[in-house]
Amino acid sequence: MNRLKTDKQKQIIAALVEGNSIRATCRMTGVAKGTVLKLLADIGMACADYQDNAFRNLECKLIQCDEIWSFCAMKEKNVPDEKKGKFGYGDCYTFTSICSESKLVPSWLVGKRTLENATIFIKDLSERLKNRVQLTTDGFKPYLNAVENAFGSEIDYSQLIKLYGNDIEGEKKYSPAECTGIIKERIQGNPDPKHVSTSYVERQNLTMRMSMRRFTRLTNAFSKKAENLTYAVSLHFMYYNF
Repeated sequence: MNRLKTDKQKQIIAALVEGNSIRATCRMTGVAKGTVLKLLADIGMACADYQDNAFRNLECKLIQCDEIWSFCAMKEKNVPDEKKGKFGYGDCYTFTSICSESKLVPSWLVGKRTLENATIFIKDLSERLKNRVQLTTDGFKPYLNAVENAFGSEIDYSQLIKLYGNDIEGEKKYSPAECTGIIKERIQGNPDPKHVSTSYVERQNLTMRMSMRRFTRLTNAFSKKAENLTYAVSLHFMYYNF
């Protein structure tokens, strides 16, 4: 069986973590698309397994969580009725967490933006932390049940809810609406108001969009399969964290 030389594998992985698409990576390295995807799957699984084992008993104190949108196979509006709601077709969200002090990303989850996935994500996060933490999320309501189920009373938890104005003139079709204010809402424990923020995790979302071609907005770059999206995210965080 033919096997890529180590130097060629390094070249492919370097191209992927620097934000190149699969096809661009193929053109740059002279390697077939199927070979690049196979290497992405292999390295993605290895990265996920390593971080799953390494990120235990973490001494993080300040955690922020958010979700970043992408899509698989096709836009949500084009998903046929028989595929509606099925993971791997249409809207796909990556739940992410970040330590405000070390900037480590200890946990993430690729899936639909549902209560079930929020519960799995927060539960996984809680099992990686050694001490009581202060947690801030956005106003996604499923977090309320997810955090209570995972942490109980052993957490200082707040939600930061952003208020957006309406674009009356309709001039900024592709720009985000203007943030007109925020609400810091204490949910559990005694969170320090000065640390109630989602700025770091939102900045991490930008890093993801800049470092993974399939997350770039308003282009024809997207994941054809949810599995490949998961592998790419695992590789990205391995490169980012280490």
